[in-house]
Amino acid sequence: MTLPLADQARLTAGASMWTTAAVPEAGIPSLTLSDGPMGIASGRVDERDVALLSPCATLLGASFDVDLARRVGALVGGEAVARGVDMVLAPNINLARSPLAGRAFEYFSEDPLLAGTLGAAWVQGLQSTGTGACPKHMVCNDSETDRDHMNAVVDERTLREVYLLPFELCAAAGAGAMLTAYNRLNGTYCAEQSHVTTIVKQEWGFDGPLISDWFGTHDTLGSLNGGLDLEMPGPARFMGAHTLTAVEHGDAKAERLADAAQRVAHAARRFGGEKAAPALDTEAVLIEAAAAGMVLLKNEGHLLPLAPGGKVALIGPNAANPCYQGGTFAKIALSPEAIRPLEALRRAYPGLVYEPGVDPQPRLPAMPVSPIAGDAMRGMTVEYFASSDMSQPPISSETRDTNSLVWFVGVHDQGVFDAPAAIRASGWFTAETSGEHRFYAGATGMVRLCVNGETLIDKREKMAARDVMGSLKRGDAESATLHLEAGAKALVEVEFHYDGARVHGLWYGVRGPDSAQAMLERAVQAAREADTVILMVGETSDSSVESKDRPDTRLPEDQIRLIEAVCAANPRTAIVANVGHAFDATWSAQANALLLAWYPGEGFGPALADVLTGVREPGGRLPVTLARQDSDYPALELTPDADGNLPYSEGIAIGYRGLAAKGVDALYAFGEGQGYTHFAWLSATPAEGGVTVRLRNEGNRPGSEVVQLYRHQPEFALIGFAKAHLAPGEEADLFVPIEPRMLRIWKHGWQQLEGDVQVSGGRSSRDMVFTLAL
Repeated sequence: MTLPLADQARLTAGASMWTTAAVPEAGIPSLTLSDGPMGIASGRVDERDVALLSPCATLLGASFDVDLARRVGALVGGEAVARGVDMVLAPNINLARSPLAGRAFEYFSEDPLLAGTLGAAWVQGLQSTGTGACPKHMVCNDSETDRDHMNAVVDERTLREVYLLPFELCAAAGAGAMLTAYNRLNGTYCAEQSHVTTIVKQEWGFDGPLISDWFGTHDTLGSLNGGLDLEMPGPARFMGAHTLTAVEHGDAKAERLADAAQRVAHAARRFGGEKAAPALDTEAVLIEAAAAGMVLLKNEGHLLPLAPGGKVALIGPNAANPCYQGGTFAKIALSPEAIRPLEALRRAYPGLVYEPGVDPQPRLPAMPVSPIAGDAMRGMTVEYFASSDMSQPPISSETRDTNSLVWFVGVHDQGVFDAPAAIRASGWFTAETSGEHRFYAGATGMVRLCVNGETLIDKREKMAARDVMGSLKRGDAESATLHLEAGAKALVEVEFHYDGARVHGLWYGVRGPDSAQAMLERAVQAAREADTVILMVGETSDSSVESKDRPDTRLPEDQIRLIEAVCAANPRTAIVANVGHAFDATWSAQANALLLAWYPGEGFGPALADVLTGVREPGGRLPVTLARQDSDYPALELTPDADGNLPYSEGIAIGYRGLAAKGVDALYAFGEGQGYTHFAWLSATPAEGGVTVRLRNEGNRPGSEVVQLYRHQPEFALIGFAKAHLAPGEEADLFVPIEPRMLRIWKHGWQQLEGDVQVSGGRSSRDMVFTLAL
């Protein structure tokens, strides 16, 4: 059935924020989309829409486990089935080019093969449920600074061999669609990138639609002629009916419109039908996955595993306030029943003593209040007004137990957001201790915070409409102090006035008077009195944010002081780093053990307890390099130049490749990590499509080994990997496949590597065990 041109045009734009258009008479259903990749994100960005939270992609990258990535994808697919979602905007297969990238926790690795292989496995797992995967963000959206406009300047070889490779592997795995990036590539917006489109559709033979990231289109002809098939969200801004006009005026070819419509229709028919959730024990998979990606980088004196018994001090802010995810619009509302690390470790180590050591919420603290109306025990009463005149009764109200609220036009039922209006949030705060309390408030418009009728914050300046999204993503807040006596009950009121915009946000909090010095002194005393210290440091959810990169790789200064003081008081310290990206770990020299936990999903608490006590091993290896100093990273600075250009001047020498080319030694190398046992590598034999390695577990614990294959010419690069799980004393052959695409280079076209290829196998990028000629 040939669709009328009007129906073809209708298919090229979304019907709403999260749905595509349907043509029922042609058997083309509407698809419901959701953001990802750590779970099924609520389109409302609402703390009440609880969903399963899986580990971040960096942790999955650290697992080096293709089967596990597939099962985690299937788990997310099961969630999609349960929630009526047809396609998920995931996985994120951009690369950790710089450790400063604000969204690096969503990236599998700095290595394109590892990222693409695990991303493709995740795609297959998700799509095994009948749910479509839409890998993102194509291409070179590897940083957040000015991502809506910056221009990634990349040579052709680097583009094809490095940044497009993960997308190519996902396309070969049958991904349902691809999401184009916000940024420009070599001068052209990615939603209009005909060069990339030609590679994807013609060279790879990809048959799915290319979808714009939300509000990522700029022009009708540029998008349509550039190869974009679907503009999101709806209603249309540049595509949809505008494409019909373009064809009728001869500015675009009818064949191009037909191709776009056919691709959208194909995806709708493919993923709009029956689905089936997998038979998975979700809790078991989430705990297994969290442990499988934890990386043990240091373990002097075999401090870990630490059996129960003796006096254990748990110190650090991330024990009670762990970081599960970064601050993106794909944020998942975590179940309140998820077991936090503090609770899990108290169960594992009876008599454990806990001290935070530093403020666990350094940027925006919580707002622990009770509402002024309703039966809820916690939260602010949020009232919505029809205009900026708050003397009139509110049009609606609700209770929200969160310190950060976001509203999208057309998504939220409450309030008016596309015209000037106002919101008031009110609650009763009871001071636990006497002293100066600091109150915080920020918003995408004018905001005023009052306590007991006294104005503490009054931010009156309006912002340009184009800056609303940037203000929301930055989340900057004003603050002011007020003395309160212990037990005092104070009425907190936050008024928010705004002009119409596609999204708005309001955030607030209060910090008690406990001093930094007092917290540090209590932590040091606990360390002195303990036999062993578990020190949990790391990030908060606003440390890694969408549209904002980091200034450096260091942990907060107060945490570094805490590390130094605790390790000086008790060197039998195991540091657990709850960080989602490459970071400065030079302070690890002061501790006996270092365990990287990344952002492990809701299985964090039980998985960490299992790993520390030895019930499970830390199965991860570094998917990114930890350099000795920031200047050692081949790519670091992410601020575009005055013309908006961000040159990828390191070319294909990304991450560990760049350090190897310069002869620079890493602090902890790509691929590095250890478990609780030891493996002997008995032999290595070339085989069809790879290498067979014979391994023996020589320890008394079950464990895993990751065999990594690297080529030496023309540049050092990972070309294959595999993971073995063996019981104590077990011996087995492990086949390590070599990805054929890694045995070619781009030089005016694809050229196969000539002659014998020198391949080394090792435990990391700097620990080689054998070398073969293939």
